[in-house]
Amino acid sequence: MVKFFLSKGGRAPEQQESFKNGCWIDLINPSDDECEDITALTGISEDMLKAALDEEERARTEFDDGNSMFIVDCPLIEENDEGGDDYTTIPLAVIYNDKCIVTVCLKGNTVLKDFITGRESINTAERVHFLLTFMLCNAKRFLYYLKQIDRKTHRIQNEMERTMRNTEIIQLLDLQNSLVYFSTSLNSNERVHEKLFKVEGVETKEEYRDLYDDVIIESRQAIETCNIYKNILSVTMDAYGSVISNNANDTMKKLTIITLLLAIPTMIAGFWGMNMPVPWQDGVSFKETGWFWLVVGVTIVLTAVIGVLLLRSNPLKKQLRKKKKDKRKKDD
Repeated sequence: MVKFFLSKGGRAPEQQESFKNGCWIDLINPSDDECEDITALTGISEDMLKAALDEEERARTEFDDGNSMFIVDCPLIEENDEGGDDYTTIPLAVIYNDKCIVTVCLKGNTVLKDFITGRESINTAERVHFLLTFMLCNAKRFLYYLKQIDRKTHRIQNEMERTMRNTEIIQLLDLQNSLVYFSTSLNSNERVHEKLFKVEGVETKEEYRDLYDDVIIESRQAIETCNIYKNILSVTMDAYGSVISNNANDTMKKLTIITLLLAIPTMIAGFWGMNMPVPWQDGVSFKETGWFWLVVGVTIVLTAVIGVLLLRSNPLKKQLRKKKKDKRKKDD
């Protein structure tokens, strides 16, 4: 899809039916024919126009025959199969020359929509100002989505305090993956932002210099915020992993106790089921039950020996003894 916009003194640019010098051309997933037409109108090569159509394209800059291209990653919200939101990034190219400004992306961009509706003031004739304004708004959009991720994280944590289910854990994992994507994209964008200082007019013109400083500040703030949220979420996931492990251990302890309780009647029934005379059997005197008592005695002795060995080898017991010794030394 191809749209032409031109600023005419008003805040919001007006859409045009055809190409005009000083206009802004917005390309959303353009076809090969549309790319060829734009190349003929603007003199920008098809390779430049199609660079941002690759979802794996890295953030970078390129200058060729009077054409300047800046590719950055932009945040994007997509609906997943479960009806929730997935946060990801997508490359977008801002290309300009003496004739016009061209933006290329596979999908619609919220920042460019703000330009079209007039929420952000732009002038299509001032190409560098357009570029810096887009970079600034894009960094702010990252911060906005990061705050959304943080709010969702807190909401999921509150739900997990009441009941811990696999659904909430998977949601936290998705948010953690989103933060990884954001962190990688923000670091790549920062390298592009650093090269903006070399653009003509940024160093000399005060208005451009102020915009450039704002871009750097917002970009670094987004990087720091993303790293903080990523670290917090990583620690949270580890903590919930420990909680799940402790819950599993508690369950195993309960099952072990139940097993021991069931083993007692099983053991007694086993003694009376042995193929030898047992006490209180009809026609059997106490002297004839000697082998029975021998088996019972050996069983008790072996059980006691194994129990003592297990208690002595228990690492928790050793730690408690060590703490008691340390406490006694301090008291002395």
